[in-house]
Amino acid sequence: HRWTPDVYEGAPTPVTTFFASAPKVAAIALTMRVALLAFEPQAEAWRQIVVFAALASIVVGAPGAIGQSNIKRLMAYSSINNVGFILIGLATATAAGASAVRVYLAIYVAMTVGGFVAVLMMKDAHGAPVEGVADLAGLSRTRPMLALCLAAIMFSLAGIPPLFGFWGKFVVFQAAVEAGYVALAAIGIAASVIGAFYYIKIVKVMYFDEPADVIT
Repeated sequence: HRWTPDVYEGAPTPVTTFFASAPKVAAIALTMRVALLAFEPQAEAWRQIVVFAALASIVVGAPGAIGQSNIKRLMAYSSINNVGFILIGLATATAAGASAVRVYLAIYVAMTVGGFVAVLMMKDAHGAPVEGVADLAGLSRTRPMLALCLAAIMFSLAGIPPLFGFWGKFVVFQAAVEAGYVALAAIGIAASVIGAFYYIKIVKVMYFDEPADVIT
């Protein structure tokens, strides 16, 4: 995952949107077919690898986003974190887990595309892209609809009910608990709480800070 933040920040936002959605869907879909169809009888052998990958993604993604000043880098660490949640569902090696992965993927793609569309709409007076978190200050007063849409996406990514992001996490953690992986689900829930901090921080900047008057 280490390339992700630099590429997300350096690439044009439409390219970043593609990287954040399509390759993940393809990679997870292929991994599911190989793991759950070709190697289903050897689930105990590959499960520990998937659990390790899930935990590594969560440990890198959740704390890594804290302190990021560029919203695209923040979204990059968020995507790493979300892959960890998806792999929790895969690690169960059950039908409920596979279904949860598909649900989470569908919701994640919608949230990601929506988030980057909002980023695409953020431009300064000269038409240059604005990507700094600090530049979002007071956006609710200068671009209220844009701020509302971005806030809804941030709350959904944070897993705030009743938004779709909550249900994606709910079905994944439910599948993990039903399969007996309570500790893994607990770690995922703890990571969700950490993630909520930096998502809600974006909302706080937009709604409670003095306007930066950068985005027009």
